[in-house]
Amino acid sequence: MIEPLRLSYEIDCTAEHAFDVWTTQLSMWWPRGHSASGDPDTRVVLEPRLGGRIFERTSDGTEIDWGEITRWSPPSQLGYVWHIGRDRTDATDVELSFVDIGGGRTRLDIVHTGWERLGEAGVAFRQANTNGWDSLIPRYLEAARAR
Repeated sequence: MIEPLRLSYEIDCTAEHAFDVWTTQLSMWWPRGHSASGDPDTRVVLEPRLGGRIFERTSDGTEIDWGEITRWSPPSQLGYVWHIGRDRTDATDVELSFVDIGGGRTRLDIVHTGWERLGEAGVAFRQANTNGWDSLIPRYLEAARAR
């Protein structure tokens, strides 16, 4: 078994706002060009429902699937299978918990698992995703703090 990635962050906003920024404003904070297509004008879309798609829409209208919502419990929990740039059979699992810690603050807990599905590439892909989360999360935190 490959160790799950576990990340935790505190945010100066309510859980409702933190959840909303992650789910409805994804394209605003997602890094431009960080996509399967590499198109710098890609728009990232998350369909806000169980079974909803996560996908990119390129400037020419092409849609490329990245994942699917497997847990939808606003404003506290969100889960999805994640396969950006990979086949759906190689999807990993992402679980996010938005925990109200009082005083208008939220703790975001992320657990990213399923590396075993990638076979021998699992360990390297986990490391690549560690780096990916490290570059992605500061952008999300900034967006969540800017009400």
